[in-house]
Amino acid sequence: MNFDVRQLRAFIAVAEHGSFTRAAAALNLSQPALTVQVRALEEALGLRLFDRNTRNVALTRLGRELLPELRRVLRELEALLDKTRQLARMAGGMVRIAVLPSFASSLLPDVIARFRAQHPEIGFALRDVIASGVTALTLAEEVDLGITGGPFEDAELELMLSNVDRMHAVFPSGHALDDGTSPSLAAVARHPLVLMSRATSVRAVVDAAVAAEGLVAEVAAEATYMSTAVGMVRAGMGIAILPETAMEIKALPMLRSAPIDDPRLARSISVIKRRGRTLPPASAAFLDHLGVAFDALRQNAM
Repeated sequence: MNFDVRQLRAFIAVAEHGSFTRAAAALNLSQPALTVQVRALEEALGLRLFDRNTRNVALTRLGRELLPELRRVLRELEALLDKTRQLARMAGGMVRIAVLPSFASSLLPDVIARFRAQHPEIGFALRDVIASGVTALTLAEEVDLGITGGPFEDAELELMLSNVDRMHAVFPSGHALDDGTSPSLAAVARHPLVLMSRATSVRAVVDAAVAAEGLVAEVAAEATYMSTAVGMVRAGMGIAILPETAMEIKALPMLRSAPIDDPRLARSISVIKRRGRTLPPASAAFLDHLGVAFDALRQNAM
């Protein structure tokens, strides 16, 4: 069975007007074109819908029985077409993103707010997870876009945007590092450290830099969440190393932060999607907004 919306509209118009001539006028079609549509629907269904003669047209018994059902089908198809058109012209839809918690709580809300000022009917579904979770959700296509940290090597993922996030030392006000300069990694590592969990992209960057420098760091504590790390710094347990984009580095007035003077202490930030998959219109448009935000970050870092 193969029929389309035009054929359903033609059948229902003839049924309602009781005339091919009046139905053709209502649909702004020629009568021969309307007749072709009705006949195509009859062929698709394998039955006659109208009894015709030179003076009038009337529904067959099967045509009368099918009329309510075909009206329902037409309504559903037209509603689907309308929804599709809305999505195509950005009048609706949902942007699904998996994102690092540091980015989700700092830069992303402002980007979303600016986007929704232009597209208020677009919704957002955010999954704030560590880097491995971003990768997994993007590969599983549970999200359209992933914002992750550190390198990724999966051939099934495609890099859409990239940026760099410098690492900051976070310490109490009045600490020896609180002198207005950018400390070296060696200077930071002289103090007990509060580091992120080994499952995070931040920890991978820190460990690599410490090993390259040949340092032996005293790890006083590890944390999965940056807010926990900041709380440990506040309690005097050590110095945290957190990314510049993390809002936690400015969350408490009694704490200070400074960029660490070491080019190795920088985390790549990547916006990714599943390779070979077309982004929905809303997500594609939001990707453009992210690109503008990344450009601004690069300019501010220069």
